[in-house]
Amino acid sequence: MVIRKSFKIAVKALKTNKLRTGLAMLGMTIGVAAVLTMFALGTGAQQSVSKDVKSAGTTLINVRAGNFTRGGEESKIASGLGSATTLIADDAEAIRSQVQGVGYVSPLTRMRGWVAYGSDKTYTQVYGVGVDYAEMYDWNFEKGKFFKKGAVDDAENVVVIGATLRDNLFADANPIGEEIEIHGEKFKVKGVFSTSDEEQSQMAIIPYTKLQKMLGINYLSNIMVSAEEAGKASDVAKDIVPLLRSRHRLESAPKSSTSAGLGLGGLQGAAMSGTPDDFTVKTQASEALTKGLNTSVAAFILANMPQMDQVNMQEMSGTLNRAGQTMTALLAAIATISLIVGGIGIMNIMLVSVTERTREIGIRRAVGARSYDVLMQFLVEAITLGLAGGILGIILGFLASFTITRTLQWDATVSSTAVALAFGIAAATGVFFGFYPARRASKLNPIDALRFE
Repeated sequence: MVIRKSFKIAVKALKTNKLRTGLAMLGMTIGVAAVLTMFALGTGAQQSVSKDVKSAGTTLINVRAGNFTRGGEESKIASGLGSATTLIADDAEAIRSQVQGVGYVSPLTRMRGWVAYGSDKTYTQVYGVGVDYAEMYDWNFEKGKFFKKGAVDDAENVVVIGATLRDNLFADANPIGEEIEIHGEKFKVKGVFSTSDEEQSQMAIIPYTKLQKMLGINYLSNIMVSAEEAGKASDVAKDIVPLLRSRHRLESAPKSSTSAGLGLGGLQGAAMSGTPDDFTVKTQASEALTKGLNTSVAAFILANMPQMDQVNMQEMSGTLNRAGQTMTALLAAIATISLIVGGIGIMNIMLVSVTERTREIGIRRAVGARSYDVLMQFLVEAITLGLAGGILGIILGFLASFTITRTLQWDATVSSTAVALAFGIAAATGVFFGFYPARRASKLNPIDALRFE
């Protein structure tokens, strides 16, 4: 009851001098907006750092149809078919649903051929993929967007092209909605992506179901898999091997294995007895480390891949933690400065208000108001100032984050936690900086207050 009356008095008093009230709220508005914007920028920065670190951490796994290791017999490594047609889309779905730690999965079929637009044409790679493929490589779309699941299910004639291929075919023209010719069929351009990989930048990407129809096949050349966490790729690759062996009805893996279950680059470690795999599983790291090496040396490196992944994961975890700590310290410093400025503004306006209303306080005390009533009146007034400024600051923070996202292409995400924290800080600042003026008002002697001119 007392708080409700105090709130009504506070609103009436603040309306009396609107300019002064507005200036006092402005400091709090700017402070809260700065806090919210910094939290949004911090969240975006941490997500960006996490994405970059994970990308550097080689989360990709390539499951390739067929299995052949040059010189495998000398190193007692089993080799199966040099090529195979046993890898199918259902294998990709099985990996997605049955292997733990999998982030994205995409079937893959490919060909090389002519891609033409009008009289301009270029010979390049055409990849048929699933909807997760762009997410795996974190492509940025300069124009348009990647095709949807429905386009894959219906084997639609849609295509996304790399920036280099766009330049070769369209020069400065906008290709979105235009039709290009691939393998004698017309495809509508849905998007243009940019990537640091020059080879990918020259590709044309279509639904894998459509490329299968064009080639008259029902199998895949590859399945691309992305682990959820950096450093877990070897564990995911290890679990893929027995799943595919079971699905392909291969005999149990031989008892002797030097790199058991890793399934890396045909170096599954199978001894010379038993049925070898009809597929090859390689992590991105294993491909990079063993490229051009002697088979026996490569086998030794692959046998130690889990330990290397663990070291990488620890290093990347440390990098993320340090980045998070730095960002937290920056946010805390900016938040403290901004809110102190806003709080001082509230304290200043409340001290002036107490001085101007000394006679009013004396009258209230004379007619029976308690010291507590006066304290609550001015404290509620300070809290109202803080909350009003906080609400405006939250709105301004949302607008600033949206503007930054649109103009700078920086993912400034405002979370509900940040909004609640900003609102709570505004109220707490009002209480902290309003308590001294309120207490000073409550301690005024009624007789002296009535004599005040």
